[in-house]
Amino acid sequence: MATKELYAVVTFHTTTGAMHMENVAKKNGAKGRLIPVPRVISAGCGLAWREPVENKDFILGLIKDNEIDMDEIYDLEL
Repeated sequence: MATKELYAVVTFHTTTGAMHMENVAKKNGAKGRLIPVPRVISAGCGLAWREPVENKDFILGLIKDNEIDMDEIYDLEL
């Protein structure tokens, strides 16, 4: 069984918000990716951005600077 790691998981109200996050994150060298929303979270669009937790402040900065429509951010072991 694989070892679980701690990630910052960002959920979005809409699929458009999730896709906006993916575009901005890739252009800025983020290490994360879009994933289906983990079962322990209930979210609107079904997509979430998973990023290593040590990059959480970087991701929050991208979200703020680019006015990305996010729902919540969680620290989860995945």
